[in-house]
Amino acid sequence: MDVVKVTGSNSKHKVFVYALSTCVWCKMTKQYLKDNNVAFEYVDVDLCTEDDKAKIRQDIQNRGGALSYPTTIIDDKEVVTGFRKDLLKEKLQL
Repeated sequence: MDVVKVTGSNSKHKVFVYALSTCVWCKMTKQYLKDNNVAFEYVDVDLCTEDDKAKIRQDIQNRGGALSYPTTIIDDKEVVTGFRKDLLKEKLQL
């Protein structure tokens, strides 16, 4: 699975995004994080192998998330489904 690291001056939280390469909401989530200088990692799920896709689905479900993209995981415990600027701002203290 190809994990992309995006650097940023705000690295208070560990942020990981499961996204789709063609999804507008996923692009908006990544751009919002970049605009706020948040360091994060992401994977474009649609570009992964079938085995990796199954692992990703299991990971999201194990965390109590819905199988919807983008799924943002903050500090390995908070799950934000969809482009939720309000929740990202609150949970990342932006």
